[in-house]
Amino acid sequence: MTRTILPSRISSLGRLNRVLSGKTFDNSRFFLIVDENTYSHCLPILISHVDRLHQAEFIEVPAGEECKDPAIASQLWQTLLDSNADRDTVLVNLGGGCITDLGGFVAASYKRGIRHINIPTTLIGMVDAAIGGKTALNINGSKNQVGFFHQPAIVCIETSFLHTLPDAEIINGLFEMLKTFLIGNRSHFQSLCQTILSGSLDLQPGMIAACAEIKTAIVKQDPRDLGIRHILNLGHTFGHALESFSRHPGQTPLAHGTAVGIGLLCTLYLSVRKLGLDPSVLQNYRAVAEKLVTLPHYTLRDTEGILAYMRQDKKNSGGDICCVLLSDITAPVINLPVPENEIRDALLKIS
Repeated sequence: MTRTILPSRISSLGRLNRVLSGKTFDNSRFFLIVDENTYSHCLPILISHVDRLHQAEFIEVPAGEECKDPAIASQLWQTLLDSNADRDTVLVNLGGGCITDLGGFVAASYKRGIRHINIPTTLIGMVDAAIGGKTALNINGSKNQVGFFHQPAIVCIETSFLHTLPDAEIINGLFEMLKTFLIGNRSHFQSLCQTILSGSLDLQPGMIAACAEIKTAIVKQDPRDLGIRHILNLGHTFGHALESFSRHPGQTPLAHGTAVGIGLLCTLYLSVRKLGLDPSVLQNYRAVAEKLVTLPHYTLRDTEGILAYMRQDKKNSGGDICCVLLSDITAPVINLPVPENEIRDALLKIS
């Protein structure tokens, strides 16, 4: 069972220090996985607050999706072997979703499974990626094609790390928050939309905690993603394909959260047409998305490239591309087959 340390008036890192100083971790060696950004901006903060990690060894990996590569995982396994890391070893993943994906994957596979702790440093990590036990690597540009379910021992959400981020990273997380509130809390969705439309990117820790709690509650019901947890894929069938397609020559690369945000726009468009979602939800969301990013324009030729990635999606069944759609806010419908001509239509209607 994962212990989640949510933001409150008491420092999350201070509470983490107390947990790591307890008997559960008496015999543990700690290895910290960081990238060049978290090494510079976040590691000093972590070490200054968590005494138990003063003797930890750290491993630096490339920033971003480049680290989610089997070759990087192999290097980490070798480093652990060379250091005589045993099954009491704990990996501490300090970073965004790519770091927690990689670190969780390595923890799940090394010695058939060791403990890991996720300390997300990005908004998207705090509200989504670090929670739930999904770990994954990319294969030849296709996202998250190999992985494990391996729950972290601890997820520690320390919102002071957000001050180290550029606005673009906050925007990535905001799209995941909007997704979570669309499936889980109408009033929070409306409140977050109003905040964004007012021009503010400032978030109260309580709103971040509420988002994390929604995801945690869903994961507890379906830890291995066999049913209800599929609702968390809202916007992701489009989003993963858009993110992969954006790496093509001539395209503008999209971060994961932004790609999901654009995917949500396609999803809500289809939800209005297929399930009778109130069009005002789509209109309100479009206004929010346009406030946060410049929406891309796709041609009919582009849709063929995007569909090629969508056909590889893990959630597809029987040769059909399956999506999560909404009949209303907090009323998602999972595993709904969507014809390719309707997907093309949604992509062409983005801008």
